[in-house]
Amino acid sequence: MPTFVVPLLGVALPLFFWWCYWQGWPFWLGGFLLLPLAWRRHGIGSVLGWLGPCAALLGVAALLLRSSMSLLYYPVLVNAVFLLAFATSLFQSQTLVERLARRLDPELPPEGVRYTRKVTFAWCIFFIVNGGVAWWTTTQPMIVWTLYNGLIAYVAMGVMFGSEWLIRRRVMRRFSPIPPTVPHE
Repeated sequence: MPTFVVPLLGVALPLFFWWCYWQGWPFWLGGFLLLPLAWRRHGIGSVLGWLGPCAALLGVAALLLRSSMSLLYYPVLVNAVFLLAFATSLFQSQTLVERLARRLDPELPPEGVRYTRKVTFAWCIFFIVNGGVAWWTTTQPMIVWTLYNGLIAYVAMGVMFGSEWLIRRRVMRRFSPIPPTVPHE
């Protein structure tokens, strides 16, 4: 399965719920959107490798029971799996954020390594809060669930990602070597 399909399906489920809400369709039809995730692997032995199959099981449950109840837990599942992936990486030699940062800069300075550890911890807090709110929305009217999980959570994630990117640029600029100046002739 192409890499872009997974985020597309993740975004499509809450949008599909919005569409169902306005059309009066049953929400459990969203289970079809989670089925392809059963074949998505993020790496053998990876915590993230469990996300796709678990999400697909939620989709199967929704379709078999003709109930959207299991689908309401999809955002909770996503936050829990990402929390577990980020948190377990804090106990490894390289955090998940450091591994991602090294793809762009293989010679990450020690200050950058410390920074990525802090960012990994910040993402853990984000996933705890976001997952907690997602869990709370499972007990609320469908419009509350859809508004939070289909819009607010994505905006919050974008703000977190954008803020971290801006802060990282400042931090890395502070620790990057100053390029030599060329004397004027």
